[in-house]
Amino acid sequence: MGIVKWNGFWGLTAAVLLGTALPTVSQIKPEVQSQPLTASKPLVRVQLSDRPGVDEQIWGWGKRSGDRQALLAAVDHSLRYLQTARAAEDYRRYLMAGITRQRVERSLRRFRQLLLYTRSPAEFQSAIEREFTFYQSTGKDGQGTVSFTGYFEPVHLASRRPDRQFRYPIYRQPPDLSGWKRPHPTRSQLEGVDGLQFSQGKLRGLELVWLRDRLEAYLIQVQGSARLRLTDGTTMTVGYAGHTNYPYTSLGKELVKAGKIRQEELSLPAVIQYFQKNPADLDVYLPRNQRFVFFKETGGMPATGSLGVPVTPERSIATDKTLFPPGALALIQTQIPYLNETGQLEQHPVTRYVLDQDTGGAIQGPGRVDIFMGTGKTAGDRAGLINSPGKLYYLLLK
Repeated sequence: MGIVKWNGFWGLTAAVLLGTALPTVSQIKPEVQSQPLTASKPLVRVQLSDRPGVDEQIWGWGKRSGDRQALLAAVDHSLRYLQTARAAEDYRRYLMAGITRQRVERSLRRFRQLLLYTRSPAEFQSAIEREFTFYQSTGKDGQGTVSFTGYFEPVHLASRRPDRQFRYPIYRQPPDLSGWKRPHPTRSQLEGVDGLQFSQGKLRGLELVWLRDRLEAYLIQVQGSARLRLTDGTTMTVGYAGHTNYPYTSLGKELVKAGKIRQEELSLPAVIQYFQKNPADLDVYLPRNQRFVFFKETGGMPATGSLGVPVTPERSIATDKTLFPPGALALIQTQIPYLNETGQLEQHPVTRYVLDQDTGGAIQGPGRVDIFMGTGKTAGDRAGLINSPGKLYYLLLK
């Protein structure tokens, strides 16, 4: 996927970090399928017996309303991607029968027209049902169950120079990474078990910026990108540049396996609180994730997904791009947390049109979706609480 996270740009999420299990689907409308769901294929064409629901926010209903312009912007980002040579190559490799780059582009252009010119939710919904075919993800169980998580772009305090306070770097990609002998050095071999031995080996001279907290620097690697507020008063944005050839290992799952946190109590705040109370255990558990991520400066760019276009809060998702059409229009049904009148986050069921614009190393299979929630602390708090089942549909013109 591509962003920074406690949870994850570049496709890694809080749930990925935590290794959390998800409950079963409970509140999605029944449907009549024109093809049976099956685990052998990622998408099947379905005919819904009920309307999939109205995306209330694009019609200005309620307190969380009125982001039609954000949806239009996300559509335009996908259209821009679909005009590129990269998109042409991506779709040459995408082998789902009947889903082509040209069909995805036509679908987005028609959807955009309907957003701009239909006069009511009913008219819009009627046109969608009349003109579009729905393809449903078969999910993680072959029955349409999709696990939703959230990711965000964090803002961290950092320094261009190390001192007693700022000791933990993030790193540029080594110019000779492609020539490194495999297996690559482990995380411990690169930076030491305490994260401070980086000057002794291959990372020396690659320090990009320094952070105050080792776990914070690690979480930027999990997220894949970040916005940094520097001590000299400037701002730097960094994005994913590359990684070593190891699979991702979940920090939260390791803590559960060790009996440090109970599975039912696992959350990102719980992980952070555990290490605040047991800082020495960072030397034990962080090295277990041997994958090491490198970064590059992105010149103040907004958070950008794997397709090379900006991602839009609550309107961009990350999925497995070997299975789902890049840049395509989708509809999700799940739960997202919102602030209530007392300032507390509480879950609300949502039906939302989104654009599939990102991916990630841990976002694999037809049963995983990561929702981009924006930049900063509130976005991070919300992203960390997204851990719900739901359903995923793609919309294409008939």
